[in-house]
Amino acid sequence: MKKLLFLLVLTSFSFGSLLPKTSAQNLAGDPLASRPKLVVGIVVDQMRYDYLTRFWDHYGEGGFKRMVNGGFTCKNNHFNYAPTTTGPGHTSVYTGTTPSVHGIIGNNWYDKSSGKIVYCASDSLYNSVGTDTDAGKMSPHWMTVTTITDELRLFTQKRGKVIALALKDRGAVLPGGHMANAAYWFNGGKEGDWISSTYYMEDLPKWAKDFNKSNASEKYKKTWEPLKDIKTYVESGADDNKYEGSFGGETAPVFPHDLPAIWENNNQFDIIKGTPYGNSLTTDFALAALEGEGLGEDPITDFLAISFSSTDYVGHQFGVNSKEIQDTYLRLDQDLERLLKALDKKLGTGEYLVFLTSDHGAVDVPGYLRDQKIPAGYMDSRGMSAKFKEFMSFTYGDANLIKNYSNAQFFLDHEVIKNLDLKIEDVQQAIGQELLGYDGISNVYTGHQMVQNNYTQGIPYIIQNGYNQKRSGDVLLVLDPAVVYYPETGSTHGSPFSYDTHVPLLFYGKGISKGSTVERTEITDIAPTIATLLGISFPNGTTGSPIEEVLE
Repeated sequence: MKKLLFLLVLTSFSFGSLLPKTSAQNLAGDPLASRPKLVVGIVVDQMRYDYLTRFWDHYGEGGFKRMVNGGFTCKNNHFNYAPTTTGPGHTSVYTGTTPSVHGIIGNNWYDKSSGKIVYCASDSLYNSVGTDTDAGKMSPHWMTVTTITDELRLFTQKRGKVIALALKDRGAVLPGGHMANAAYWFNGGKEGDWISSTYYMEDLPKWAKDFNKSNASEKYKKTWEPLKDIKTYVESGADDNKYEGSFGGETAPVFPHDLPAIWENNNQFDIIKGTPYGNSLTTDFALAALEGEGLGEDPITDFLAISFSSTDYVGHQFGVNSKEIQDTYLRLDQDLERLLKALDKKLGTGEYLVFLTSDHGAVDVPGYLRDQKIPAGYMDSRGMSAKFKEFMSFTYGDANLIKNYSNAQFFLDHEVIKNLDLKIEDVQQAIGQELLGYDGISNVYTGHQMVQNNYTQGIPYIIQNGYNQKRSGDVLLVLDPAVVYYPETGSTHGSPFSYDTHVPLLFYGKGISKGSTVERTEITDIAPTIATLLGISFPNGTTGSPIEEVLE
C-alpha cells in the first residue's frame, strides 16, 4: 500500500511539471512550488573565475558569499567555444548553445552577403527611444534561435514579463531575446540617460522617464577612491605600473581618479562606464525596473536580465592585476548585496532565483607576464600583413583572393577562386599552412576542416563550436597562449584558452540545492537548467544539458 501511494505521489509530480501555472493556483498545493516568482539572470562582464576566490577575504557576507554559501557553485565552468567576446557570451548564456548555432559569431563580423561589417545588435529598421541619437537603433534580429527568456514568454502566453538591462546595448538586447517586454541600455556622452528601441516600445515608460529626470547618473560624477585602505589590496599589483592605461587627462593610472576634473577629456557620462560607479548605476536602474514593472508580484514567473558591464571596461583599461579591478569587484559585491536585499523585501527570501555568470574571462597583461618570465606577447600585425601579402602575390599573382580579415579570420572571394579554376579547400589549406609558420600563431583551421570533421575535445572542439557555416570565415587563426592583438596596457579576451573560458557559475534561491561541483559544466548548460526548473521548453537551439546537481 505504501509503495502504491509513493508511486501515485511521484506520478503527480512528474505530470505536474508539464502543466502551466495560472494566477488562481495556490502555490502551497502546486507540485511545481519550486517555481520562483522571479528569475534574475546576472552576467558580470569579463569576470574570471579566480576573482571569486582571489578577493574572497574582502567580500562582505551579503553578496558573492551569500550566493556561494547559500546556493550552488560550479567551480569548473567553461565556455566551450571561441571567440570569447561579449556578444557571443551573452547570447550563449541565454540560448543554451554556441555561435555555430545561434549565429552571433562576434561583437562585429564581416557579413558575406552584404560585404560589410555588421554589429551584433544593430538594426537600421528601428529607431531610438529616449534619445535623438542613433544609439537606440537596435534589435536582436541577428540571433537565429530563441532564448530562455523567449521560452518563458511563449510558455506563459506573454503573461510573464521579461526586462533586460545593461550599460552596453548588446548586454541587454541579446539576453532579452526576441520577445522581451523591454531592453534598456545607457547612453553616455552629454546625456547620461537610459534608452531603448522602437523594437520594444514607442516611448519610455513613466518609471524610466522619472529615473532619467532624477539625474541619477549625475551623482556618480565624483572622485573614485579605494573602498578600503589600498594597502590591504595585497591581492593585486602596485597601483602605479607600466601595464595599466590612464584616463584621458591623467598623468598616471593611479588612485584617486578625479572624475569631475577629467570629465570633458572622457566624453562626460561615458567615463562612468569605466568605473565601478557604472555597476552601481546599473543596480539603481534595476531596482527602479523591479518596482516600476511590478516584477514578481503575481504567481506567473517574470525574468529580469542584468549585465554588469563596468567590470569589462575597467579590466580592459587597467588589467587583471590592477588595484582598480580589485576595488571594482569589492564595490560590485556591495551592489549585489543591495540587489539581494531589495529582492528579499519585495518578494520574500527564498521566493526568487538568481544565477550569476560571466560572458568571458580575460588574460593577464602579456607585458606583465613576459616580465615574470612567462611566455606571452603581442602580435606584430604589420609584419604579419607584409609577409602574408608577399606570399599571396608569389602564389596567386595579382588576383585579390582576400575579401576581409577580422576576428582572426580570413574571408576569401569564392568567385575569384572559382574563376581561377582553383578549389576553395586547396586555397584554404595553402593559406593555413603559410600562416602556421608565423610567430605568435599556434593553430590554423580551415572552413573545410570545420565542415568535414566532428571534433569532440581540445582546441579544435572549441573553435568548431564558434564556427558558423554561413557567417564564419575560410581560415581561422588561434594565437599562442597569452599572445594578443591589443595595446601593451590593460587586459583583453577572445581566445579558446582557460583564462578566457573559465568563469563563475552560481545558482541561488528557490529550487536550488546547496553545494558545489568540480565536474566540468559549460556555459550552454545554464539555459536548460533554468528551463528544467521552470518546467518550460528549452530554447530551440539548445545543445547544453541541465546540471542535475543544481536542482533540488
